[in-house]
Amino acid sequence: MNHVLDRPAWTALASTHAGFAEGSPLARRYPPSIVPFAAAADDTPESLAALATLPAPSETMVLVEAGNIVAPPDLEMLTEAVLVQMLAERPFERIEDPRIEKLGESDAANMLELATLTKPGPFTLRAQALGTFWGVRIDGRLVAMAGQRMRQPGFAELSGLCTHPDFQGKGFGKRMFKFVAGEISARDEAVYLHAYKTNTGAISLYQSLGFSVRQDMQMRVVRKPAQS
Repeated sequence: MNHVLDRPAWTALASTHAGFAEGSPLARRYPPSIVPFAAAADDTPESLAALATLPAPSETMVLVEAGNIVAPPDLEMLTEAVLVQMLAERPFERIEDPRIEKLGESDAANMLELATLTKPGPFTLRAQALGTFWGVRIDGRLVAMAGQRMRQPGFAELSGLCTHPDFQGKGFGKRMFKFVAGEISARDEAVYLHAYKTNTGAISLYQSLGFSVRQDMQMRVVRKPAQS
């Protein structure tokens, strides 16, 4: 694997997000209270053994990599899926919209409620520790949001994009998408994202907004067995 995005969790935790890293030079993970992503430095037995030591019994981790994932044999595989990793073909213009506000810690419960309802991907009360999130409120109700997740030198992942079902079809999702992409581009970072390969509607939308599929990514959710 040669590209910085081929093993995104590893390269993030070894660089821009090193301050969040738990583990060693052989395997690292984000604190599970923030996001469940983890990765080994490579597929050597030593690195895989180090990866297996990171979770506590019954704790899960999410592995996302290009190519086939080699998981430690002593971790249980719960689910697996194929994602597409998409990369912006060009920078996005920064936009201003008075409806869009920066979200903070006091918004965490509302953000988790919206994410739980719409299921944009792994999300926790502390998700915004990784990067800024923005949202739209109507009559005090959070109806749309998006933000940033993993970051590597020169790259930032757009994540957590979701719109409440009662407000879908009104352009909020597309507006939030362009807004966050513009904020990332303003830092001279390339915008990327992940989507399930089966979600052809979302992929087509992202392509219409200026993204292209960089490559397929494998995802596995693994768990350390409970102690007997």
